[in-house]
Amino acid sequence: MAKVFICRNWFPEELRRVAQFHDTKIWMEESNPPRRVLLEEVREIDGLICLGSDDIDAEVIRAARRLKIISSFSTGVNNIDVGAATARKIPVVHPPHVLTETTADLAFALILAAARRIVEGEAFVRQGRWKNSSHLDLPGVDVNHARLGIIGLGRIGAQVAKRGKAFNMQVSYYSRSRKFDLEKLLGLEYIPDLHSFLGQADFIVICASLDEKNRHLIGRAEFAVMKPTAILVNASRGALIDSRAFYEALKGRKILRAAIDVTEIEPIPPDDPLLTLANLIIMPHIGSAVPETRRKMMAMAVDHLLMALEGKRVPLCLNPEVYE
Repeated sequence: MAKVFICRNWFPEELRRVAQFHDTKIWMEESNPPRRVLLEEVREIDGLICLGSDDIDAEVIRAARRLKIISSFSTGVNNIDVGAATARKIPVVHPPHVLTETTADLAFALILAAARRIVEGEAFVRQGRWKNSSHLDLPGVDVNHARLGIIGLGRIGAQVAKRGKAFNMQVSYYSRSRKFDLEKLLGLEYIPDLHSFLGQADFIVICASLDEKNRHLIGRAEFAVMKPTAILVNASRGALIDSRAFYEALKGRKILRAAIDVTEIEPIPPDDPLLTLANLIIMPHIGSAVPETRRKMMAMAVDHLLMALEGKRVPLCLNPEVYE
């Protein structure tokens, strides 16, 4: 029987599958386990299930002397020091497929919400400001036939592109690697230069994964080349955008509006200046927040954990070299 620590009590029906076979401790609070608790709990465990908001850095991995598997509930793993895990021969696994459609839906919802000022309009009515319908109180922007630029044409980016095509949008993409099959299938334009790409787009959607190479991919220089009518959407990771430059661009109307599901610090601090901007929609990282999708994510995290603890090779492993 192995010892397991699980960082959140989500979907207990799935977690019971772990407790049935292993000595299992579950963090019962809604907030992340404090660092001191995490460092203490990992000392004698064989398996760990964590969330994207749990900081599994080199210090935590060094403290986990017996650890055999880090199974992430989240698709993004920028919270895990994969290099440190690899050095210790610990596989790191995540569920990359199950939330693709759900997150793409949210990304496109943000496009529509920002373009047609849905959040502002709802507040406009509740505040008693709707007096007549004879003029344009909240002028919006057409999505149909506009130019959509997608940063990162992975699974989610490809699904956003499909949705854009359904709205008759001209879709281009910027990516580290060119996706010839998707270009042909969906009729996409590849633009290899980031600034040229940004300068042409009416809507820019960030779907790239986060690593140290692309942290603050969008900063002052990038905002400077965007259209003043551009709308920016981030459905990936907050740190892909330089928050200070983001605030300055929106405050100074260098771009028209933005809608984000992620922030550089999560939850966003209540005194963050971004919260003062009327031309920004901020959602609380709900891209995968459909119960059935998240249940599947936890089911996969449990499956991966149990496989590793049985000594089996786990598919979808981010560092397969640990098995060599």
